[in-house]
Amino acid sequence: MGTRDLHERLPHALREAVDEFGHHLVRVDNRSEQTVRAYISDVVSLLDHAAGSGVTTVAELDLALLRGWLAARMRQGAARASQARRAAAARAFTAWAFRCGRVSADPGAHLASPKPHRSLPTVLRADQAATLVETAGPDETEGVRDRAVLELLYATGVRVSELCGLDRTDVDEARRVVRVFGKGAKERAVPYGLPAQRALDDWLRHGRPKLATTASGDALFLGVKGGRLQQTVVRRIVDGAARAAGLPHTKPHDLRHSAATHLLDGGADLRAVQDLLGHSSLSSTQIYTHVSTERLRAAFKQAHPRA
Repeated sequence: MGTRDLHERLPHALREAVDEFGHHLVRVDNRSEQTVRAYISDVVSLLDHAAGSGVTTVAELDLALLRGWLAARMRQGAARASQARRAAAARAFTAWAFRCGRVSADPGAHLASPKPHRSLPTVLRADQAATLVETAGPDETEGVRDRAVLELLYATGVRVSELCGLDRTDVDEARRVVRVFGKGAKERAVPYGLPAQRALDDWLRHGRPKLATTASGDALFLGVKGGRLQQTVVRRIVDGAARAAGLPHTKPHDLRHSAATHLLDGGADLRAVQDLLGHSSLSSTQIYTHVSTERLRAAFKQAHPRA
């Protein structure tokens, strides 16, 4: 049964609570659309589980019920990462309910969750990344755009959603810095190099004017019909360039991983990379130090006579 159907069969008080929580995530916490959708889905699942145990109001939620819900999902074969997200959603919901006075004590404050297994991200070698971004042809309008998209993704390590949200006014050509609005609408300035600058110049002067319409607004990158470039198109651009370059399937986030790893390989400070990527926690950035270590270990085993 889908989230919508589960939502509709909830007792009125629970349905009202999850709706207000959703408004809070959007209007107060300024969470991304994907985060809101995932959290609401998880909370609806939690409240449906609670309703099945006879709960009709948020005030009746307790720690045992939260743990029982997670245990039921685990028995259904849920992945550790999914369980960690569900626990985070439950904690956010009960913390909100406590602040609003819907519960007398926060039952989620002591809810533990399994740490998700973090596999090392896919990282291209520097030469592979260079080949990929240079694959898009400079002659046709879409080729000019695609080259600028690829150069900027790799140069800045921005998320695909951040790239698609860029406006022309976000690009400071004189300083070679792009203003990015990341998760939670947090603003950061990210520098880019000469290759990206040349690609952007080419796009803004020779490519964008050919696609621009009255509906384009100030969007930096445009689709073939003149609207703001969509994330699905960017994914196709990256995958198509990878295939043309003879590389395995590559996603925009792989270019982000590659940019971060190559910065650290080149001696960049970990906290500087954290700021560039827009990570709220240093632990999110530290995974790239493991990637660099693995690359060094692989090179050692391949090249050292006593490896």
